[in-house]
Amino acid sequence: MRRTSHRRTSHTAGTSQTVGNSRSAFASRSTRRKAAAGALVAVAALLAAAVQTGAATADSKPAPGKLDKGSLSIKLSPAQRAALIRDADSAKADTAEELGLGAKEKLVVRDVVKDADGTVHTRYERTYAGLPVLGGDLVVDTAKSGKTEGVTRAVKAQLKGITTSAAVKPAVAEKQALKAASAEGSKKTEADGARKVIWAADGTPSLAYETVVGGLQHDGTPNELHVITDAATGKKLYEYQAVETGTGNTQYSGSVTLGSAQSGSTYNLTDTTRGNHKTNNLNRGTSGTGTLFSGADDVWGNGAASNLETAGADAHYGAALTWDYYKNVQGRSGIRGDGVGAYSRVHYGNNYVNAFWQDSCFCMTYGDGSGNAKPLTSIDVAAHEMTHGVTSNTAGLVYSGESGGLNEATSDIFAAAVEFYAANSQDVGDYLVGEKIDINGNGTPLRYMDKPSKDGASKDSWYSGIGSIDVHYSSGPANHFFYLLSEGSGTKTVNGVSYDSPTSDGLPVTGIGREKAALIWFKALTTKFTSTTNYAAARTGTLAVAGELYGTTSAEYTAVQNAWAGINVGARPGGGGGGTSFESTTAVSIPDNGAAVTSSIAVTGQAGNAPANLIVTPNITHTWRGDLVVDLVAPDGTSYRLKPFSSSDSADNVTEPYTVNASSEVANGTWQLKVQDQAAQDTGRINGWKITFPQA
Repeated sequence: MRRTSHRRTSHTAGTSQTVGNSRSAFASRSTRRKAAAGALVAVAALLAAAVQTGAATADSKPAPGKLDKGSLSIKLSPAQRAALIRDADSAKADTAEELGLGAKEKLVVRDVVKDADGTVHTRYERTYAGLPVLGGDLVVDTAKSGKTEGVTRAVKAQLKGITTSAAVKPAVAEKQALKAASAEGSKKTEADGARKVIWAADGTPSLAYETVVGGLQHDGTPNELHVITDAATGKKLYEYQAVETGTGNTQYSGSVTLGSAQSGSTYNLTDTTRGNHKTNNLNRGTSGTGTLFSGADDVWGNGAASNLETAGADAHYGAALTWDYYKNVQGRSGIRGDGVGAYSRVHYGNNYVNAFWQDSCFCMTYGDGSGNAKPLTSIDVAAHEMTHGVTSNTAGLVYSGESGGLNEATSDIFAAAVEFYAANSQDVGDYLVGEKIDINGNGTPLRYMDKPSKDGASKDSWYSGIGSIDVHYSSGPANHFFYLLSEGSGTKTVNGVSYDSPTSDGLPVTGIGREKAALIWFKALTTKFTSTTNYAAARTGTLAVAGELYGTTSAEYTAVQNAWAGINVGARPGGGGGGTSFESTTAVSIPDNGAAVTSSIAVTGQAGNAPANLIVTPNITHTWRGDLVVDLVAPDGTSYRLKPFSSSDSADNVTEPYTVNASSEVANGTWQLKVQDQAAQDTGRINGWKITFPQA
């Protein structure tokens, strides 16, 4: 749905970091608004500087690599997985010693993945003096011989000399958490308790409290707000939302076969072949598990939203497809890998336009949409929400900033993968998100993977401030990366849907196919990513996987490099000239809610017309970027809209590159960046800008 806008009081940048971890597939279109107390800073951004784009060359053409089947993850039965976890658990003290952990540190086995060549990737959490270490997760790669081949850590800081005696009382943390929850619409007057933890995710481990507040958020979504408070000073360090906001006659997929169970003369929606996954009816309630769908026959729904079984059939079908995809394609048996099914709850609330995943109930929940007429139960929504569960049980990407954007993109990526895998003629595979549920009310999808900015808010490419915006928008570059890696840049039609994918550097990318792209992302998710992975680290992880699977001289490895460069993360292979740039460094003040201002650049020495991939990179400081309308003005006065006004875009600054088709314009002459602030209370200036003519 479209977010209902409202104005706010002026704000300035703050020092505390706020995390929005509501992993709802469609929260960015809900009425949910983050308090604009300051620029949001992702944990991941604190830990590693993102790789900046370098000079580029045209897409090279190395030969496709031969798949190293030894590097593929094997399908583990629940019993095999449990045995590997027991082995890792029995050896965890030796592992801790080998890793050089301190005497007060203990490892807790969280997940395990095994490759065909015998390599085992074990994911651990840590404790210190018996306290959980938030941001202390790591992955250890062990060869078949038992030799440790590599370690990926969420943070590199050592845990030494940390006091476990708090200077402030738990009540201080609880009061702070309640205040934060109140800002999100919670009516709760008591927190669910404050526990001591070691907060390490910012790279400087210290004693803290973690407090959880329940209740409901202002839009009716359940609330599980976690607030991290410094135990020495009482200062808020972090907060995140743990609610992850996302034969049947279905509404979206036609008549399909559903897994069910029979008890006497009654049938119910329990899928006995997929971990006993159940689908329950909340009947417009907002709590509890709901009632298991059951009936005298094994026919569910009639294809209309008015029949309550229809949404149940859609959700049950989507869950089955997602289970099958992960098991048959990626070798994972269930969300946790343990063969146990989650459960689905449909008909949540009244006119509730959202869907969400919750670790606490190990379940997906679906609203019925506007007018209770468009349940959010299509294939891609179900796959999206279940994938949040997979991410939570593997990399555990913190749901804020860059890591949160990658978390959200992971759900979009595998939503597309499952939809293609389903091969359902009523809901064909595509690179659109939520195209069936009409959440916008005008027939358009919620998100576009080929060019994310088509939704009006998502970003096509990485830029230094992307960690400060809503995760449903900061997911854009990763979605774009996946599309480029799968299908390549430029125009293309897939299953009757037309796409046109640009690149930030204006150079082409050749795709390697969706199956290979998904394989690379999944293996990186399960063996390379950690809770704090940012865009730069995601590039590192996916390149490592591409090298393991196909070799570092393969077309696949090169495509991964080029796809990341295509969204402004890292350089193309070999470096080289990236074109000709002209830049202005003259500062221009932007009047608050005033007339438009311009900054000029004189372009000379360019033959003929401007290119269809002209790159414009503003450097604008502003405390509420949504107020700004930004245009490129050609020498003949033709205006090209770069960024529209948005009352809901509360992030700071405009620094991302924009690609403009300026091929009808003469290249030489005076080009202008035109900026107007169209709302009161926030100010800024043009620090400079750059216009780049990519190398042909």
